[in-house]
Amino acid sequence: MKLLQSLIVMSMLTAGAVQAAETASGTMNAREFDEYTRGKTLFYGENGQTYGAEVYLDNRRVRWSFLDGECKEGVWYEQAGQICFVYEDNPDPQCWTFQEKAGGLIARFANMPGTTELYEARDINEEMICLGPEVGV
Repeated sequence: MKLLQSLIVMSMLTAGAVQAAETASGTMNAREFDEYTRGKTLFYGENGQTYGAEVYLDNRRVRWSFLDGECKEGVWYEQAGQICFVYEDNPDPQCWTFQEKAGGLIARFANMPGTTELYEARDINEEMICLGPEVGV
């Protein structure tokens, strides 16, 4: 019985240490990301320029746009501490790490570290518009 109690205490301490390490790194896990984003439309910027916007829907569904009138439906999931997105036009996962800072989210593209860092833009005076499919004659 003492051995079992010791194992339970050790596993609780280990779980607490892992959670503390995740919090210390500041990288959001799936639960934190979902709580922050669900039901919102977030606009992202890069180097002072508008990059795009994403609507975060229920069941980890998303709608992305580069604010050009075209929108892509997708889903997100957590893998190896990253938030990965798969869109209807591209089956290859696009994985990011997210951190919450005073000014909003910071997103770092994990597929090619050091290439893309986005920040949550506020009051950018833009609107996310999704035009219907192109129809030809």
